[in-house]
Amino acid sequence: MTFARTLVSAAALLLSAGAVWAEDANPAVIFDLGGKFDRSFNQASFEGAERFKEETGIGYREFELQSDAQREQALRRFAQQGYDPVVVAGFSNASAMETVAAEFPDTRFVLIDAVVDLPNVRSVVFSEHEGSYLVGMLAAMASKTGKVGFVGGMDIPLIRKFACGYVQGVKAVNPDAEVFQNMTGSTGAAWNDPVRGGELAKSQIDRGADVIYHAAGGTGIGVLQAAADAGVLGIGVDSNQDYLHPGNMLTSMLKRVDNAVYDAMMDVQNGDWSTGVEVMGLAQDGVGYSVDEFNEALITEEMLTTTDQARTEIISGEIEVHDYMSDDSCPAS
Repeated sequence: MTFARTLVSAAALLLSAGAVWAEDANPAVIFDLGGKFDRSFNQASFEGAERFKEETGIGYREFELQSDAQREQALRRFAQQGYDPVVVAGFSNASAMETVAAEFPDTRFVLIDAVVDLPNVRSVVFSEHEGSYLVGMLAAMASKTGKVGFVGGMDIPLIRKFACGYVQGVKAVNPDAEVFQNMTGSTGAAWNDPVRGGELAKSQIDRGADVIYHAAGGTGIGVLQAAADAGVLGIGVDSNQDYLHPGNMLTSMLKRVDNAVYDAMMDVQNGDWSTGVEVMGLAQDGVGYSVDEFNEALITEEMLTTTDQARTEIISGEIEVHDYMSDDSCPAS
């Protein structure tokens, strides 16, 4: 799938046109904390790389970060070894990317979820608030109590962006709805604590929440388990997580990190490489929600019609979903 790309600097465009790079892709992928099989954000990166491998027969190197100290080391090592492009997902990699990409101007780098303005870096960001708005609408329509929940991972603006869009979508359907919100922690460990995720979800359920959305990486596995155990509905994130608890998963907010990884590798292979900032929202099919055999019985025609109309109006600008990253307030909260 090809997505619209916006180049943010003339320098980036000039270097993209004039740089001498290898013709064939020799990619490497760095997975963020939580591991490539987190069934969420990292696994989406893995699936994109695997799709490239299956279609082209070209393999890739990979590394799973175990600590923040490894970010710069991993990027530098792959660049030194000649891998190109080097793809890393996660906002926490921005500082390391800024340092290492400047050291290796002839290596193509891809950074997902943050922006580094260097002429050999493609920065891919998503409109998570738009997809979260739609699943918020679904949550409000599915809720019988008028109370729903959100559990985030690390308390950072990016995750507040998910939460704010979700609240706005809930309130668009039911202005009187109550939305409980909890963040798991303030360090990278917040992405991989399913026990804590389950505890937070249970506390929201005890207060009456009957639909809970998570944006918490591996921690979210505990959130979804707690929801299923209590017989309430969960909403997955990033990857399609509906299969985890069939019948108890209302939907998953899809963030197509897999497409971002696949497109970057394929663009290098096909000679279509470009740098700058690439924004993937509803208009680019970069975000959305899942409907499949595991949740289709829970999604009514009214839900589909209502969210389809909202999707059209968000793309046209008739509905403006608040972006917490641009303004750190959330009017709907």
